[in-house]
Amino acid sequence: MPSSAITLVYLASIWVLPLVIAITFHEAAHGWVANRLGDDTARRMGRVTFNPLRHIDPVGTVLLPALLIVFGAPFVFGYAKPVPVNFARLHHPKRDMVWVALAGPAVNLALALAAGALYHLVPYFSPWLGRWIAHNLENALLINVVLAVFNMLPLPPLDGGRVLTGLLPVSLAVPFARIERFGMPILITLLFVLPFVGREIGVNLNLIAWVLGPPINALLSVVLTVTGHG
Repeated sequence: MPSSAITLVYLASIWVLPLVIAITFHEAAHGWVANRLGDDTARRMGRVTFNPLRHIDPVGTVLLPALLIVFGAPFVFGYAKPVPVNFARLHHPKRDMVWVALAGPAVNLALALAAGALYHLVPYFSPWLGRWIAHNLENALLINVVLAVFNMLPLPPLDGGRVLTGLLPVSLAVPFARIERFGMPILITLLFVLPFVGREIGVNLNLIAWVLGPPINALLSVVLTVTGHG
């Protein structure tokens, strides 16, 4: 096997596992909290599970991370099929929407802390296996911090948009929620189109990096400090 192919296989092996775990736990957390707060839609559809096959989205879980790896992105992330939540069935729809939305990023933060803590066990493994485990844990920490921060962007259908919808007064929440239909095109433009155009004209138009870079670095620093790596 050519060395380039071996490199790609190794890169996939240290990115795919932590990414799949991150997005699986993220979506399962949404469904679990929704079920606890009155809406069993996700549970009835088999989405309150850690089985990744129930959550995988061909584009968000497979194609997007693969493209980011191939094009040498500074970090890799993705998304799963959104867990179905009928907010009208929640005990207190407007308030509970916030808790359901926060569950995903909260679990990602917990996974980042777990990765940082488990890193202390790496020296107990053989050099080759320890290196592979270390890379998985490093990527798990980064992926989960990125997902936690990225998903808190105040744009529907991201979790931050749902949180903001739940916190706004009804007169503002209703028109804001209507933005959701345009959320994915807006994200694609911010993530890919603007940076591509910027590279072509020699201007840095990576707005997402400008906005997310500082909080991602700050949260990484906190996690590393809390887990004994600061």
